[in-house]
Amino acid sequence: MSNSPATQASQVKPGYSLVNDATGEKLELPLVGGSMGPAGIDVGKVYDRFGIFTYDPGFTSTCSCKSAITYIDGDAGVLLYRGYPVDQLAEQSTFIEVAYLILNGELPTKAQLEAFEASIRRHTMINESLKSFFNGFHYDAHPMAMLTAVVGSLSAFYHDTTNNKDPRHREIFAHRMIAKVPTIAAAAYKKYFGQPFMYPQNHLDYCSNLLYMMFAVPAEPYHVHPVAAKALDVLFILHADHEQNASTSTVRLAGSTGCNPYAAIAAGIAALWGPAHGGANEAVLKMLSEIGDVKNVPAFLAKVKDKKSGVRLMGFGHRVYKNFDPRARIIREQCHKVLKHLGVDNDPQLELALKLEEIALKDEYFIERKLYPNVDFYSGIIYKALGIPVNMFTPMFAIARTVGWVAHWIEMSADPAGLKIGRPRQVYTGAPRRDYKPLTAR
Repeated sequence: MSNSPATQASQVKPGYSLVNDATGEKLELPLVGGSMGPAGIDVGKVYDRFGIFTYDPGFTSTCSCKSAITYIDGDAGVLLYRGYPVDQLAEQSTFIEVAYLILNGELPTKAQLEAFEASIRRHTMINESLKSFFNGFHYDAHPMAMLTAVVGSLSAFYHDTTNNKDPRHREIFAHRMIAKVPTIAAAAYKKYFGQPFMYPQNHLDYCSNLLYMMFAVPAEPYHVHPVAAKALDVLFILHADHEQNASTSTVRLAGSTGCNPYAAIAAGIAALWGPAHGGANEAVLKMLSEIGDVKNVPAFLAKVKDKKSGVRLMGFGHRVYKNFDPRARIIREQCHKVLKHLGVDNDPQLELALKLEEIALKDEYFIERKLYPNVDFYSGIIYKALGIPVNMFTPMFAIARTVGWVAHWIEMSADPAGLKIGRPRQVYTGAPRRDYKPLTAR
């Protein structure tokens, strides 16, 4: 394959070419450029012309779409939502404002933000008949199982507004989804603990309302701690979108079939459930439980350095960010603030987490390999400090990521020219063609 010198994505690129060594046939592969970052090689005609597929397990070098929502530069530690650095948004904005930005492409005016918030508040309740749905789950069902099922069922209630081609229907769906997922997740939490469901309180902000629905009970008043609500708001901003990750790609793949949008989001929730994706912060707490005590940290880190041990340091490093996770610094500040203000800094497991962080940040082994604490490490600590059980960590992630999923589904559905059903190919490694043998001949 011949190529041209690397250039910025905004510049004109002559492209690449693929040559068949046997026949000398040449195929031009044009570059698909964007506004920032690497360009993509258009390989759409490779199979038609040469009869071969491109091979990329995990799609780590493959662009599945064009998107204007999120930009990541893993080497430089950059994460932008619609062009805005995530650290600026986390420090100066709110989750609801960021949700508007991700959905609409621009920061809202005061009037637009008020209208958006009012619309979200109007959609926070779920149909009363869903209580029966929750009652059908076993008492110890995982909250993610309930969240996946209930979200998927929503199309049965809103089938009159699921026309993917109608912009107004897409907007209604987006607002409903963002508003109802916290209510559904809180109901799953209540079901798991055998407590009565709490209705949303629409005078509360988004994250305060979620904490109320989770922790309030009818028997006594409950007041949301502002530090807890703020920490959750920042966490949700940092988790709102992350480009074409596994769950977002799943939403797009499911949505490419033209299925109703609730089914597409339910598919994304199911993908998020995996321990290598949304379950990573659960893995951090499980690791801390296995370490057990602060005095065991040095021995544990020694095992991590020993490749033969098979022991992994969870919550450090990132597949995309090769230098540092830009979200980690922001959430680290919130983490320490929560521990201080909520008075839970004497919790043995949280003390263990902070000791692990302290040692790892000074250890040359981890520094050389750029294995710094990532957002999953700190989010797990914050959730525990807020009294959120481990099995609710991934549902909390799903609440935040719903904004990104919905935005990507809308972006895909609003572009009929670029919408094509996903159909990855494969390199077949099974038995070659063979003829059937009767049972008596085998």
